[in-house]
Amino acid sequence: MTRRAFTAFVLVLVASSARAASLKAHDARAQALLAQMTLAEKVGQMTQGDLGGLVEADVEDYFLGSVLSGGDSDPRSNSIEDWRASYERLQARTSKTRLRIPILYGVDAVHGHNNVVGATIFPHNVGLGATRNAKLVEEIARATAREMRATGVQWAFAPAVMVPRDERWGRSYEGFAEDPGLVAELGAAAVRGLQGGDLAGDESVLACAKHFVGDGGTSYGTGLMDAATGQAAPLDRGDTRLNEAELRRIHLPGYPAAIQAGVGSIMVSYNSWNGQKSSGSHRLLTEILKQELGFEGFLISDWDAIDELPGDFRAQVKASVLAGMDMFMVPNKYRLFHATLKDLVEKGEVPQARIDDAVLRILRVKAAMGLLDSGRAQAADRGLDASFGSRLHREVARRAVRESLVLLKNEGGVLPLKRAAKRIHVAGRGADDLGRQAGGWTITWQGRLGPSTTGTTILGGILQAAPVSTQVTYSKDGSGAAGADVAVVVVGEDPYAEMRGDRADLTLSVEDQETITRVEATGVPTAVVLLSGRPMILGAALAKADAFLAAWLPGSEGQGVADVLFGDWKPTGKLPYSWPRSMDQLPINVGDAQYDPLFAFGYGLSY
Repeated sequence: MTRRAFTAFVLVLVASSARAASLKAHDARAQALLAQMTLAEKVGQMTQGDLGGLVEADVEDYFLGSVLSGGDSDPRSNSIEDWRASYERLQARTSKTRLRIPILYGVDAVHGHNNVVGATIFPHNVGLGATRNAKLVEEIARATAREMRATGVQWAFAPAVMVPRDERWGRSYEGFAEDPGLVAELGAAAVRGLQGGDLAGDESVLACAKHFVGDGGTSYGTGLMDAATGQAAPLDRGDTRLNEAELRRIHLPGYPAAIQAGVGSIMVSYNSWNGQKSSGSHRLLTEILKQELGFEGFLISDWDAIDELPGDFRAQVKASVLAGMDMFMVPNKYRLFHATLKDLVEKGEVPQARIDDAVLRILRVKAAMGLLDSGRAQAADRGLDASFGSRLHREVARRAVRESLVLLKNEGGVLPLKRAAKRIHVAGRGADDLGRQAGGWTITWQGRLGPSTTGTTILGGILQAAPVSTQVTYSKDGSGAAGADVAVVVVGEDPYAEMRGDRADLTLSVEDQETITRVEATGVPTAVVLLSGRPMILGAALAKADAFLAAWLPGSEGQGVADVLFGDWKPTGKLPYSWPRSMDQLPINVGDAQYDPLFAFGYGLSY
């Protein structure tokens, strides 16, 4: 099926599915509450602070509508108990306010409840895109929602429905695919999984489609300066230079699909569209998203995103709220934001009607979630403790890993590994590194190397899968392979997230290339497993390997990789991105007038 035909097919499928219940059904309850509110209380509902910089008493003093834990703002020990205690302590603050409106607590649960030690870490979206399995994506989202509710947290900043078009972008792994139709199908499935059949359900959380709109299409060289490196980020937060028809064709389809599935919140992107920041675009936020697409939930800005609008902070707040922003993620400036927006309304620079519209949207979602029912939001669900990091959820993750792997090459029948082998030599930086295989947005924002949480490495999975008669040896640098029946070399990227993941060169590291060369020189048949958030430039490494397996960022369950290596599961994954031959080909996407990738979109071998 061609890219155009596949996209059209999925959009027809989405359009024909039953639309989720209208959020406006809860307006009577929301409007009755809105009528009682002071301006300070209304502005409070539009304000979100971050746990890391929050004075907890401010939840009641400023009537905050939401709190988030950013990628590095975890409660104390980062255990399930501390997350739950923090959530319940903050909700208790809301019960002391006049109207007792609970907060929404948000986290970037982008591949499981990934901030919390011990949670199940699923493959990142790039791997799920390779599965082409919407039912599996929905099942993963349901498991994520259960683990979130065990900690009390009831708002996931997910799914990402961006359409990455240039793999140099460090957020590419957050996207399901370069094809808008596949993104729409899997994004809608994730929304259904997170929110369940009823937003008020005990195992449901609020989903947040992100980032509206065009974040995956920025032009190279238009990003912000990366404070960590002092260099210009090539793509992140850059400018998407497309006419409206192309923006709609490529980058919009995930949003009507998510709205059809009932998504209650949408996060607005950092990027610009033809020079104007999305956070200040009335055309995008109000005319297209709210009026044309009929979105009934609320919009939230990204982390300090309004700071990138022109002018001083007052001008930035005014521009964004008038454009249609409803809730503002102002992690450490929530007091300033509250005072600024309140003053803008009092001086007539922002109409009261715009404030009422924003707050009504927030309250209707809270009503749909059952948060306005007496006492419902105050405590985490301890009945879900057994689901947190459970064996059942880890089995789902293991199955997702199996289905996500894409076999790029297999010469001489090296794979599947023979259980009659006397010795299997495992090598490479990625073989015994849980943090590397999980990637960014795992416990910390940028991720980290080593045993950052609980799980099984790929080496651990191989050791479990190999028969007792087979010796499994290991060296990080590839030494000691001589004499083995077969070698498995696991290489790949260090963990990264937005900004710091932007790369001008996607060539395999020198260390990884040397490891592959060292093993290949022994003459031992070699299978290479690549851990990455995107296609890499393979160069000579592909020729030196007898078999090559793209494992993406599989998360905490390395046994899933071993299942495929040993043939307990035949490879079924198909490339969600076109695989370039060289950096000169980037950006490359299926449907380009000149399309000659190393491996085409949808490619994938099996045994």
